[in-house]
Amino acid sequence: MFVKTFGSTVYGVEAKTITIEVNWTAQGKEYCIVGLPDSAIKESMQRIESAIKSKRFEMPRTRIVINLAPADLRKSGTAFDLPIAIGILAASEQITLAEKFSNFIMMGELSLDGELRPIRGALPIAIQSVKEGFKGFILPKENAKEAAMVSGMAVYGMGNIREVVEFIQSEGSSIAPLSIDVQEAFNCAQQVFENDFLEVKGQENIKRALEIAASGGHNVILIGPPGAGKTMLAKRLSSILPPLSLEEALESTKIHSVAGKLPAHATLITKRPFRSPHHSISNAGLVGGGASPQPGEISLSHNGVLFLDELPEFKRNVLEVMRQPMEERRVTISRARMAIDFPASFMLVASMNPCPCGFYNHPEKNCSCPPGAVSKYLNRISGPLLDRIDLHVEVTPVAFSALASLQPVEASSTIRKRVLAAREIQAKRFRNMAGIYSNAQMATKELNQVCALDEAGKALLKKAMEKLNLSARAYDRILKVARTIADLASSENILPEHIAEAIHYRSLDREGWGG
Repeated sequence: MFVKTFGSTVYGVEAKTITIEVNWTAQGKEYCIVGLPDSAIKESMQRIESAIKSKRFEMPRTRIVINLAPADLRKSGTAFDLPIAIGILAASEQITLAEKFSNFIMMGELSLDGELRPIRGALPIAIQSVKEGFKGFILPKENAKEAAMVSGMAVYGMGNIREVVEFIQSEGSSIAPLSIDVQEAFNCAQQVFENDFLEVKGQENIKRALEIAASGGHNVILIGPPGAGKTMLAKRLSSILPPLSLEEALESTKIHSVAGKLPAHATLITKRPFRSPHHSISNAGLVGGGASPQPGEISLSHNGVLFLDELPEFKRNVLEVMRQPMEERRVTISRARMAIDFPASFMLVASMNPCPCGFYNHPEKNCSCPPGAVSKYLNRISGPLLDRIDLHVEVTPVAFSALASLQPVEASSTIRKRVLAAREIQAKRFRNMAGIYSNAQMATKELNQVCALDEAGKALLKKAMEKLNLSARAYDRILKVARTIADLASSENILPEHIAEAIHYRSLDREGWGG
């Protein structure tokens, strides 16, 4: 008997529907899986046989041919166990697969005792299934809430293969689909943050720089001695960023689901991601890759913040592979048979000491590094990468008077209101420009349209360019930052004081750095 069931496989962050064709014949004694399966799928017959027997079904001892169509796409992973098992039971006439289940997707890994184990990529599979007109999704109960975030399809979470069979045999009447109020679940977690600028005393100039970065989506690097508060400040940046839209939340959740990084019991990424990889990370770990390409840290930071602490300690070749994704806001992983795009629209926040000992340019302590060591240390970060960072901010130690002060400190919620006001101005400005949502995303064409300078501003910028020997890219970055500063001041035009402040945030371009 010939039976079809339907599953799905994930390529990059998009899913493709796979038809599982099962043909059972009375002649022969072999099991055969075709359609470019990987080793995990080929080994599935042993898991499926044990799972079927454990739930008191019979595993046919005749010829079974299983085809995963389309046959020219490589399939990987263990999530095809469930649709293959149901196909075998239906083809061997142990169960009857009603007509309505031709509109169902089934996915799940089987344990040897027939229990269903969680899968990766439930959200992108659900999204693609709705697009293709499927009416239901049967999957492990651990993934049910994640898939139920997508409206337009009934989601059924199951614990084992026996439950799936009983559901199919009763044509689904005994079990209600999982229902979730997505908007309510999303709104409830929007305003809760672990870290708040209310806890930071002093460092008002750094807070100002981070406010500018958040307002325009700019990359920023913090340079200062150990203990000055660089990491503490960077971790609080997420608390002043605009809240995720539901569309952005689903996009970020999809990436984390594919990578298997969705937090336990989480159904939706409700806050902007904050990723902080260790400096020993590899190229593939940062930008993505592998035999079956998976998202890297820059994609897991999509719509959020990528924080690189102690930037010079990262391998130089690892940092260099970020240059193109920072410009294009996506990364393409190319293989002989495929090319996969991962989104990578992130804010880069980096921190570093000014020298190996950490005390170069310190107001009180002397640098103990030998001659040339400072320059060599800073040269671990290439000029092209620094050019792509909009704000270079020098962090100085906090004085005792500031630490002991009882003066009230501005909370993240207050700063966030100003950030949202600036973002609202940008939303109106770019409403007719596809793919641009903040000042940092402007290309040369948009820059010429919205960053016009008066004569005083041009003269000031010309003097800075000549004195600091800035590149054309640094010129563009200064204009973008100045535009954001003007937006924070609710100024329609970029004034000379806005240009001056933007130039101030180019610390590593000034004399006195690098020995």
